[in-house]
Amino acid sequence: MSPSLVSADVDWLARALAPAPDDVLREMAERADRESFPTVGPAVGGWLAALVRMTNARRVFEFGSGFGYSAYWIARALPPDGEVVLTEVDGDELDGAREYFAAGDLTDRARFEHGDALEVIEQVDGPLDLVLIDHEKARYAEAFEAVRGMVPAGGVLVADNAVTAGPMDPGDVRALLQGEDRPDASAASRGVARYLDRLREAEDFTTGLLPLGEGVAVSVRH
Repeated sequence: MSPSLVSADVDWLARALAPAPDDVLREMAERADRESFPTVGPAVGGWLAALVRMTNARRVFEFGSGFGYSAYWIARALPPDGEVVLTEVDGDELDGAREYFAAGDLTDRARFEHGDALEVIEQVDGPLDLVLIDHEKARYAEAFEAVRGMVPAGGVLVADNAVTAGPMDPGDVRALLQGEDRPDASAASRGVARYLDRLREAEDFTTGLLPLGEGVAVSVRH
């Protein structure tokens, strides 16, 4: 599970206010801890569920799903006729997601796609009420351009790791957004900075930062 940007007290309250995780989510969290696999965690998971309900989302697309932790939070909040499209290049992880969704009786609200999310999205028809970007940081801006026209007014675009992640340096992201030259900045830092800069320029989106987990940029189409 990823560390939180906020104090332990605020993180605890965010988790306490989130919907209670079920046995499957607890098993997934234990796996993440055991394998040091980064997930959004229950505080951000609760926010994803809230965003599904606030937008009355029925169609959700996820860039990068791992073994399905964030998608599971989303699926629990979807109506019975809703669907979240999971994408993952690692077949074993996607198989794990299928098993967790089956255990939670949520398979009918999910579509599992093995492959590059940027290639999968080309085969998906809009509209998409909610999109979660959580794959290779260097490719966030590409994901935005791929889906921006598929998100309707009132729809939401969510990007995890807007502040930090393993290969990212928040200082580099800030400097790049301020127009400074950072020749040693990682591809991840450059990718996230490029994504956030696109959002600042996008007149059809309004963006806010949710400082939980490793930072979540939430953008609404208007």
